[in-house]
Amino acid sequence: MTKTHDEPPTSAPDHRPSSGRPRRRTVVAATAATAALLPLAGAASGAYAAEGPAFLHGVASGDPLPDGVLLWTRVTPSPEAVPGSGKGGPTTVTWEVAEDEGFGKVVAHGTAKAEAASDHTVKADVRGLAADTAYWFRFSAGDVRSPAGRTRTAPAEDAATDNLRFGVVSCSHYEGGYFASYRHLAARTDLRAVLHLGDYIYEYGHDEYLREGQTKEAVRTAQPTHETITLADYRVRHAHHKLDPDCQAMHAAHAMIAMWDDHEIADDTWSGGADNHTPGEEGDWEDRRRAAHQAYFEWMPVRPSIEGTTYRRLRFGRLADLHLLDLRSFRDEQASIGDGDVIDDPDRTITGRKQLDWLKSGLSASTARWRMVGTSVMIAPVAFGSVPAHLLGPLAELLGIPKEGLAVNVDQWDGYTDDRHELLTHLRDRRIENTVFLTGDIHMAFANDVPVKAATYPEEEAVASEFVVTSVTSDNLDDILHVAPDTVSSVAEAAIKAANRHVRWLDMDSHGYGVLDLDAERAQMDYFVLSDKKDRDATSEVRRSYRTLSGSQRVEKADDPLPG
Repeated sequence: MTKTHDEPPTSAPDHRPSSGRPRRRTVVAATAATAALLPLAGAASGAYAAEGPAFLHGVASGDPLPDGVLLWTRVTPSPEAVPGSGKGGPTTVTWEVAEDEGFGKVVAHGTAKAEAASDHTVKADVRGLAADTAYWFRFSAGDVRSPAGRTRTAPAEDAATDNLRFGVVSCSHYEGGYFASYRHLAARTDLRAVLHLGDYIYEYGHDEYLREGQTKEAVRTAQPTHETITLADYRVRHAHHKLDPDCQAMHAAHAMIAMWDDHEIADDTWSGGADNHTPGEEGDWEDRRRAAHQAYFEWMPVRPSIEGTTYRRLRFGRLADLHLLDLRSFRDEQASIGDGDVIDDPDRTITGRKQLDWLKSGLSASTARWRMVGTSVMIAPVAFGSVPAHLLGPLAELLGIPKEGLAVNVDQWDGYTDDRHELLTHLRDRRIENTVFLTGDIHMAFANDVPVKAATYPEEEAVASEFVVTSVTSDNLDDILHVAPDTVSSVAEAAIKAANRHVRWLDMDSHGYGVLDLDAERAQMDYFVLSDKKDRDATSEVRRSYRTLSGSQRVEKADDPLPG
């Protein structure tokens, strides 16, 4: 059985200029022929030299199930059919899944229609596959074949799985550096999937990235060069990311499990707007949000799930459940810094009532050893007021909050304390063990215990653990200050740890990725850091390893990184 992704046509208004306001924040490689065809998206169609169908944006898979997986590609049917153009006729695309790399034993195949209405992207929701099995897949249009990709189905729901290993990434600003983290993950053969915790793209225009007080220069330029506002804009930005050879390699090597955060739409998105959206200057908010959501589901190997968002649940045998949250579509507007009454208001929400009930019910009903929760923003409370005064400004710039009176980041769960208290007391009162929050967003790495009341920790026992991965490329503290890593930040890190005893470790400077390994005894995160995010050939190494032992609800330093 196959399902194709076929969105209704949406008109794309003319590009609107950016307001210019300062705002915050290889299994398969691209061939030389493909590189020669890279379009400057939105430019003349002659940038595509191909006369017939071409698979310029690679292939991908995602959301593995015990009996299936979602396959993705984008076909360019003709030179003028560049992403976001709305041009190009319908094209029949054939897909096939095989047990071997040479496609000698094809076990599933089908066709799908690539049309301008879905930006000529194609999704095939393939079912009827064997559980816990590696497969190869590819697409074809006429006589043209795509590169081949490799994917893997999830274990059967009742399977006694011994081990699971995932890559974990977040915050991949194209202009901030190269996607070396993706290249290193693509080279691994031990991963079940790659979990992307949000900010796969950024909406900023080129001039916004070069704003004073952030970076001195962009490593490269994203297309379109202006801020993404229309459907065409978001399509072009997604397409430009998927022309990156390291991005293509990661998608071809591993299934991706993705969720969105704010920058897939606009900085500090909430249900009724965003900090980086000015009605009048940047059009109607609902039009922009619909455009961003449509482009996301067209270009990402993700199944639209509950209420057309990205919150959903996947299971990996009896070893783990993965609950993925959408913390942008239903949240109330962020509070002002220092407004404790608003932050603690029980009528304000980050999850929305329905999603919070869904999460609590899923955690209670889970029979898995580990309950993983993908949360785009940090759930452990962290007070920043102890940081030395000369670092408060840069830290506030990084967090996207006012420089005066910095105490907590109200864009995180710290700004919605009633939802957090309800969730954490649910874990405590129901004696739900082995809950691990997996987090991105903040461009720093953390290993946290998660208590119900941080003020009385460690007397107040932790009810969960949290691993926060740093950014792939997006600026962190040393980038903003233009200083060497592990210099000024060491003072801030020590102050934050002293004031927040449940924070067991943090790294405010590195860029990289995580590798999460689960077995019956422990969940361990290895934090990999890059030698230089501005170096396309950057090396990576493990900076630190933390684990939580089954039944402990606490993190501890692991003696050794995982073999791999």
